[in-house]
Amino acid sequence: MRYLPLTEADRRAMLAAIGVPSVDSLFRDVPEAAWLKKPIEGLPNHMGELEVDRALSAMAAKSVTAGSVPFFVGGGAYKHHVPSSVDHLIQRGEFMTSYTPYQPEITQGTLQYLFEFQTQVALITGMDVANASMYDGSTAAAEAVVMANRVTRRNKAVLSGNLHPMYRAVIETHAKLLDFEAVTGQIDPKGAADLIGKIDEATSCVVVQNPDFFGNLTDFTKLAEACQAKGALLIVAVTEIVSLGAVKSPGEMGADIVVAEGQSIGNALNFGGPYVGLFATKEKYVRQMPGRLAGQTVDATGRRGWVLTLSTREQHIRREKATSNICTNSGLCALAFTIHMSLLGEAGFTRLAGLNHAAAVTLAGKLAGVKGVEVLTDSFFNEFTVRLSKPAAQVVEALAAKHILAGIPVSRLIPGHDDLLVIAATEVNTQADMDALAKGLSEVLS
Repeated sequence: MRYLPLTEADRRAMLAAIGVPSVDSLFRDVPEAAWLKKPIEGLPNHMGELEVDRALSAMAAKSVTAGSVPFFVGGGAYKHHVPSSVDHLIQRGEFMTSYTPYQPEITQGTLQYLFEFQTQVALITGMDVANASMYDGSTAAAEAVVMANRVTRRNKAVLSGNLHPMYRAVIETHAKLLDFEAVTGQIDPKGAADLIGKIDEATSCVVVQNPDFFGNLTDFTKLAEACQAKGALLIVAVTEIVSLGAVKSPGEMGADIVVAEGQSIGNALNFGGPYVGLFATKEKYVRQMPGRLAGQTVDATGRRGWVLTLSTREQHIRREKATSNICTNSGLCALAFTIHMSLLGEAGFTRLAGLNHAAAVTLAGKLAGVKGVEVLTDSFFNEFTVRLSKPAAQVVEALAAKHILAGIPVSRLIPGHDDLLVIAATEVNTQADMDALAKGLSEVLS
């Protein structure tokens, strides 16, 4: 979009319309002592469009993009192939400009794709009902804990030590502000920590992740039974939604609430966002579910149509009655998810998951043969943890200099685990990528 500045005549007309003599008079409430007397040192002078384009391009060139080098970074945001048709469709004008469907009679298209999105999320998570999306996985996790507190009328959440540290941090922030207790279990890179012993009569919920931050896959059926016996809810977080094409769904394990990050389907890495949060639960808890729910109905003539069946956020109702203060549902990202999932279909989704797992198994096998590398994760989907003979952060920097983005040093998010590296492999990783990583690690660790 071109920038078309106002002319001096335009400015005078605008100032006259609001009854002020100059632009400076708009800032009369700012004390004169706070006014800048000269330009700030170090900031560039005014530039034209061409100069700005050159300057920003030079800055961008300093970044190493995920698609330009062998890339094995995961930790809640994954590089997958997104069909070009997804971006083409979501950029249609009717989708780019649509937002909240306040008037269902003229937003049937928006309501329909939200209904389809909800159906897809409920099916892959194994739950009864899903909402029309949320900001991202971490805020969905915090909303799930707050919902569990309402349902059980208790105020203690037990968090797995292997829950993604950023998800845990968001929940702990909510705990401070909403006055409930968040207790974190032991961190175990091998995924063997026991949470059942931490459940008591004050526990509202237990929050786990599958696969967990270190990549471990776990069947939480026994934990779900223990939660049910104590009147607590089991919340399962999924940061890699593609895994649900291959592993037992949280619903099959007995989860009460499932939250997830949907970025892997339809949404590129995009420098950290925007992403799309998934939220699904059992039907008996639907009235306590945050966000909103699009439903299918018929009109007066019997024709199929869609409506907002449930709107429990404060954008729609009085704040004191709202279940959430989240006031958007990442609609365009949810649409991208829906289109990509529709293109895949059930068979394609399962095949995509199989390709991811096969890539990770192949990579783990290659790295196990590198001196100085120990694969710690026994059961994983497309992400696993290795122990290195040198600090992982140093190794990652050395490999980045070789144009290989090797993974996430655990110490970056969990201090005290300096030798651990979390590595992800997806369908986009080639054999040449894997060979480059194995060779690079061998050289750096020797």
